[in-house]
Amino acid sequence: MLNITRLPLGLMGTNSYIISENKKAVVVDPGGDFQKLDQTVKEKGLEVIAILLTHAHFDHIGAVDETRDAYQVPVYLHHAEHDWLMDSRLNGSSFFQLGEITARSADFELEPGAMEIGPIAFEVRHTPGHSPGSVSFVFRSQRFTVVGDTLFQRGIGRTDLPGGDRELLEDSITTQLFSLRNDMRIFPGHGLPTTVEEEKRENPFFK
Repeated sequence: MLNITRLPLGLMGTNSYIISENKKAVVVDPGGDFQKLDQTVKEKGLEVIAILLTHAHFDHIGAVDETRDAYQVPVYLHHAEHDWLMDSRLNGSSFFQLGEITARSADFELEPGAMEIGPIAFEVRHTPGHSPGSVSFVFRSQRFTVVGDTLFQRGIGRTDLPGGDRELLEDSITTQLFSLRNDMRIFPGHGLPTTVEEEKRENPFFK
């Protein structure tokens, strides 16, 4: 059975997700606290087999290299942000008083469509707007989707960092996320989970 664990990590409480089946796991957005992530992985007796990035903003990538090196696994990122891991201006860390955050480049590029990593199957949807390479991971049969900073409970992602586009973001939400079934659970990059139905009805940006 597929399981998902939400871990708020780092100074900005960025949600990292551990998605596992048959003790094999992928880590989505390893945030900025590898020790807490690793503790959870060990407590659950999991074998991490990959790192998936919803996008490459600094608060989502702080522990990428530490996680990659500890588990010896590849990192997946959309090609539109290929250079962002290595560039503190593109990933946004140079705009905040947290020091420049960088990482080595991703090992593989994410493309829209069906994908399987070990026993874990999902769909990649390109959901740009918050950033050019933002993606969402749809686990259709389990009725949950990990959306990064595209959509939040009663909110949407910011668009004032490099590559942000408000019109494109709203289009991504309406065409790629609101087209999912109403009972689809939405797991965002910050804050609590929600559902497609709740956000269609309650999100002030779509009233």
